[in-house]
Amino acid sequence: MSTGEIVAIILASIDIAFRLIALVIVPRNRRPQTSMAWLLAIFFIPFFAFLAFLAFGSHRLSPKRRATQETISTFIETRVSTIPQSIAVDPQELGAGSAATHSLTGPLVRLNQVLGQMAMVRGNSLELLPDYSSSLEEMVSAIDQARSTVHAEFYIMSVDDETEPFFDALERAHSRGVVVRVLFDQVATGRIPQSRLVGKRLRAAGIDYRAMLPFQPWRGVYQRPDLRNHRKLLVVDSKVAFAGSQNIVERGYRRSHRTGLRWLDLMAKLEGPIVDGIETLFVTDWFHETQTLIDTPRALEPSEDGDAWVQLVPSGPAVDGESNLRLFNALMYGARDHILIVSPYLVPDDSMRYAITSAALRGVRVDVFVSEVSDQPLVFHAQRSYYDELLASGIHLWLYPHPTVLHSKFIVVDGEVAVMGTSNLDMRSFSLNLELSLLILGEKEVAELATLAEDYRSHSRELTLDEWRSRSQRARFIEGLARLTATVQ
Repeated sequence: MSTGEIVAIILASIDIAFRLIALVIVPRNRRPQTSMAWLLAIFFIPFFAFLAFLAFGSHRLSPKRRATQETISTFIETRVSTIPQSIAVDPQELGAGSAATHSLTGPLVRLNQVLGQMAMVRGNSLELLPDYSSSLEEMVSAIDQARSTVHAEFYIMSVDDETEPFFDALERAHSRGVVVRVLFDQVATGRIPQSRLVGKRLRAAGIDYRAMLPFQPWRGVYQRPDLRNHRKLLVVDSKVAFAGSQNIVERGYRRSHRTGLRWLDLMAKLEGPIVDGIETLFVTDWFHETQTLIDTPRALEPSEDGDAWVQLVPSGPAVDGESNLRLFNALMYGARDHILIVSPYLVPDDSMRYAITSAALRGVRVDVFVSEVSDQPLVFHAQRSYYDELLASGIHLWLYPHPTVLHSKFIVVDGEVAVMGTSNLDMRSFSLNLELSLLILGEKEVAELATLAEDYRSHSRELTLDEWRSRSQRARFIEGLARLTATVQ
């Protein structure tokens, strides 16, 4: 046997062994469709797929961060256990005869409490801020009234003409002795042109800040690079909080001016005991980045201006059980009459796909609002690959027109229960991103979200099944390819 034949046999043996090992390792604790996508890639392009699997194959945080999470879980448990019984809502209270009568509410609150540890609290006010500029102005105003602390955490931050007043307000607060802490996601912010201005501006002002989930393998700091902190929140003096979908960046994201895209977002201004939960989330994220557990005052008094019951639902790689996905699916299966869904990125896993279509098939009216255009082509085409099944099941699909990217994220069920926050309805938000969702029970607040959806409807057009099925074969091919990539999580 020649040397060449021996080498060929050795290489073939290694190849077969590698594929057999992949069959054992890849399917562990992964969805079947995700495992299949990885295995197909490994079998057809083994070298490149192997490198990709090493970089993106695990959606767990680094061992150091997982160890940190144990401390955080104990911290949250202690915080929640000290909430007065007059403020915390016992899930057994919910249901017929209570302030929240929907049959969903008790089981939902219990589910969220088990997975995310946070209690539902009563006595909150919630003001919707659906206008981009007005939302920034409200946050600036709150910072200017700060007397003790300002805690800002955003997926994307940018110093630009529209956000300049926000950074000015942070500097003014710091100069008058307010403790200002800032978190932003390293990779997401780094994609914005002139992103270095953020750190430069904060350092020059003497403001304490951290880039979250840093990806710096040359310094030994490594985790999967697309595990990101997608949260957007601001807490002032432990009494006022803002949360929602809006980043601190001008509404064109400093990269879409040639196409003219403009983002439409939704934030909420909150007061009452829920602020303590939102600040707890900031404290834990700060601890992840600094190993310093900061002490904050507990402002648990009910708001004078509201009586909404709200529960914070954290989710992401640090929280077991994909709490946001389970919450959304429970909402779909529990709906009786009507579901309103607003999401910029709708790439559901099989469980959510069945939950949404099953609701429509059993007679629940389902209205889904998405953008006619998108800033992320791959996700956009993957999303469109689901439209046929959604429309065929009887779902009403509304397209918000170009050039607006409808970036708001909320769900309203039966006009009684709502969820809003940072989470998209896609597998990235379910498995890879750290997210923040708010489960809301409050007649006025839920009605206002439903009214906002109706406003979106007035600007949108409904996509019909006949129109959709008339699209080109080229479009179908691109959507199919994009859908394959959506399963590789």
